[in-house]
Amino acid sequence: MNKSYTKTGRSCRVTFELPAEVNAKTAVLCGEFNDWDPNKQTMKRRKNGSYSTTISLKPGSSYRFRYLLDEERWENDWSADQYTSNGFGTDDSVVIV
Repeated sequence: MNKSYTKTGRSCRVTFELPAEVNAKTAVLCGEFNDWDPNKQTMKRRKNGSYSTTISLKPGSSYRFRYLLDEERWENDWSADQYTSNGFGTDDSVVIV
């Protein structure tokens, strides 16, 4: 993940990235910032097979998130700021801004 704060500090643009090794045809970023909606944040596939998307988040907060691959497989971010358990017996990735 790459974070870029505005000069005023009121917003942070976070770029989420997945490597080509995930071997997915589609990737969606789902999290607390978009109500875990799999239709809101489709990631763009790059020529090398990796995925990325950039969103703006409010600084001073942390957000749980995961990637939904091929509409059925959940993946965590390998570079997340931390991980926390969820109610499904797995962990969620956390981004802190």
